[in-house]
Amino acid sequence: MSGFKLVGIAGSFNRPSKTLALVRHIAERANIRYGFTTETYDLHDVGPSLGGALWRRDLDEQARRVIEEIVQADALIIGSPTYKGSYPGLFKHLIDLIDPHELRGKPIIITATGGGDRHALMVEHQLRPLFGFFMSHTLPTAIYASDRDFAEYAVSSDPLLSRINEVIGELAAFFPGANPALAAAE
Repeated sequence: MSGFKLVGIAGSFNRPSKTLALVRHIAERANIRYGFTTETYDLHDVGPSLGGALWRRDLDEQARRVIEEIVQADALIIGSPTYKGSYPGLFKHLIDLIDPHELRGKPIIITATGGGDRHALMVEHQLRPLFGFFMSHTLPTAIYASDRDFAEYAVSSDPLLSRINEVIGELAAFFPGANPALAAAE
């Protein structure tokens, strides 16, 4: 293993979830290519204390643990379902509980899902500026997937798989110590 940790967070409560399936797929590809240790979470994993928390200290242990995983990760995959042209409010609330300095300089793969192409720019107009505020490094290739890119909650379209491979390749600039040959041998 490379020793690097990648954490994915899907801003969805639904299970099954295309957003979570996309985040997990990207995490698995990163693990195969670089040997990253990976964890993925959704809002279900964060738990019910999120909605009532005004401050991070108000969260229960489960939610604090997920946030700690996010801020301690070497890289992140952020996935959001598109809701009325943006990310869901509870997902934004989770991000609001993270101090900006905790994500500074962290490489982030931004992804979103939606019913059709109408919301494809959500990654550029909503997610990229959000993580720009945190001074994170959102990778150049953003991933948007619509319903037609999935078959039974699994990534199935060749164009989407191609974009995922592009963004996975972009991680190499941040992890020169991650050895793809080592990951392939495992």
